[in-house]
Amino acid sequence: MTPTLELTLDLLTRRSVTPEDSGCQGLLAERLQKLGFRIEPMRFGEVDNLWARLGTEGPLLCFAGHTDVVPTGPLEKWGSDPFVPAIRDGMLYARGAADMKTSLAAFITAIEGFLAEYPQPKGSIALLITSDEEGIATEGTVKVVETLKGRKEWLDYCIVGEPTSTARLGDTLKNGRRGSLSGALTVKGVQGHIAYPHLAKNPIHLAAPAIAELANTAWDAGNEYFPPTTWQISNIHGGTGASNVIPGEVKIDFNFRFSTASTVEDLKEQVHAILDRHGLNYNLAWSLSGKPFLTPKGPLVEALSRAIKSVTGADTELSTSGGTSDGRFIADICPQVVEIGPVNATIHKIDECVAVADIEPLSAIYRHTLINLLT
Repeated sequence: MTPTLELTLDLLTRRSVTPEDSGCQGLLAERLQKLGFRIEPMRFGEVDNLWARLGTEGPLLCFAGHTDVVPTGPLEKWGSDPFVPAIRDGMLYARGAADMKTSLAAFITAIEGFLAEYPQPKGSIALLITSDEEGIATEGTVKVVETLKGRKEWLDYCIVGEPTSTARLGDTLKNGRRGSLSGALTVKGVQGHIAYPHLAKNPIHLAAPAIAELANTAWDAGNEYFPPTTWQISNIHGGTGASNVIPGEVKIDFNFRFSTASTVEDLKEQVHAILDRHGLNYNLAWSLSGKPFLTPKGPLVEALSRAIKSVTGADTELSTSGGTSDGRFIADICPQVVEIGPVNATIHKIDECVAVADIEPLSAIYRHTLINLLT
């Protein structure tokens, strides 16, 4: 039983299905308070958040993560109770094992080990923990960031403990993420009897050429770190349910996953230009859930890469693939945000698990990064 494994097990027994925290943050705060951290709980709505900081001088290195987990799915399909951690064949099974309670435990033990060796670091250490990452993410990290921004408390470096590794621990760092921009499009026509199409206007037929153009548009070419921006329809609905009625409108939900090669304004303008060019009568409501962020090669990427090399002996690769994370909010107050955590092959799945052999090395990676940046 290693220190990081012991704390991981304690966190995994807590049924913190989003947006519940179930005492996880209190457990972390207790350990941090013993190290001299100033503990600042921040509750917004029904969501618990934790901001903890040690030191007042720069640079400020923040560890960020979430205590909430996704629902378990059918319990009968799990090999064991998802909230009773079980070790089988070298793997630790539980909901949240990979995403991301192992990382939270590794944060704590890394900081404890670092401060035992370097009690007066050249800078400050902080933790930003939420219980609203797996949910709608409106009362969690985004609100903490707004609070910190309001009092001009800026971060220099941030390490997010999301599970980024693919085949082995540390093989991939996420140094950015694509943005997510959604649209709810309603194209209007004229409802009528399907036998008298000249007396109606079928909005599906009217929208089809515009949809084809949207689907075939090259929005940008991407860049060194990002693939080209993509546009995808997620849902389309038209009709009354009857087979002999031309619908009066069609509703189309779509989403952009976009890089730093495009802006929100440019994407919106291009979509409206296409719809207008096809002469459609439409309404379009936009929703931005996150802008893209990017941390080029620099102090944080280099510190983490050296830490991974020293712990695992392997070189790491930079990636911006995957969905959104809370890094999109933190980037608003921090110029360097990088994600690094366990292997992500089982996240959100039945029998989510993490290799026991990876748990202590993950803590060591975080500790070596502290050494590289704050000594």
